[in-house]
Amino acid sequence: MELNERAELDTSQVNDRGRGGGAGGGIGIPLPGGGGRGGIIGIVVAVLVALLGGGFGLNAMTNGEDGGQAGGGADLEQVCSRDNAQRFDDIRCRNLLYVNSIQAYWKKAYPELGDGQYEPTDTNYFQAAVNTGCGQADSGVGPFYCPADRQVYIDLSFYDELASRFGAKGEFAQPYVLAHEYGHHVQNLLGTNAKAGQGDQSGPRSASVRLELQADCYAGAWAKNSTESKDKTGQEPLFTSITETDIKEALVAAEAIGDDSIQERSGGQVNPDSFTHGTSEQRQRWFRQGFDSGTPKTCDTFGTDQL
Repeated sequence: MELNERAELDTSQVNDRGRGGGAGGGIGIPLPGGGGRGGIIGIVVAVLVALLGGGFGLNAMTNGEDGGQAGGGADLEQVCSRDNAQRFDDIRCRNLLYVNSIQAYWKKAYPELGDGQYEPTDTNYFQAAVNTGCGQADSGVGPFYCPADRQVYIDLSFYDELASRFGAKGEFAQPYVLAHEYGHHVQNLLGTNAKAGQGDQSGPRSASVRLELQADCYAGAWAKNSTESKDKTGQEPLFTSITETDIKEALVAAEAIGDDSIQERSGGQVNPDSFTHGTSEQRQRWFRQGFDSGTPKTCDTFGTDQL
């Protein structure tokens, strides 16, 4: 993966809310289930490890540290400026570029799926805790999308956890995570999320699993087309190259956060009846489906028996 040093980034698509985000500690949002999917939708890795291990979220497991990655001080417009030759050393700027690319893709691809135009939304960087339209959350929830306010939330220290505890160390794991969350935004715009809320929220063939696998497929479709996305000026590409190694890194991340993989890592037995996101094999396969086809039209996980 090579980022274009000449690209002008659109900082209006990301809010750097810093430590605390105006919220207190603790896990404020439960995992979605039972009554539908009006709450957060996301990767949901760290919270499972915390609950199964007796902890209280990612912040507790990392002792409140952010691994030195999240940056601080200067605002995004300054630090991510094209004039800053070291900007892509900052994880905030790299993730800003990923967000810009994902949304540039959906502006073009959304009409393939439904009427109307894609409606951009913000990603919020936070540390420790944050207030959202879905309620209060801490870092233990992992990256998530809130349908109520139509925004994406991520504590960037999550990537440290994904690398150290789950073995997904590749850089392309990061845009995969964000592209998955923006897949949920697309589902929300299309009404897929609301329809999925009418079905079962756990189990190997549940509406929840179908929703998550579709978001993985959408992420793959973006990855295939990522080098075509342009910067704020519409002139410069955001990525100059994406390699098969990058795609393998995304697949490693998908494998690491499969329901069966998480349950095995927790030391327990694999229980398909509790699945909410799909197995490692399914998550990899649906990401690859989107990537190989290059179009979100092939991501209909609700219209197939072959999950």
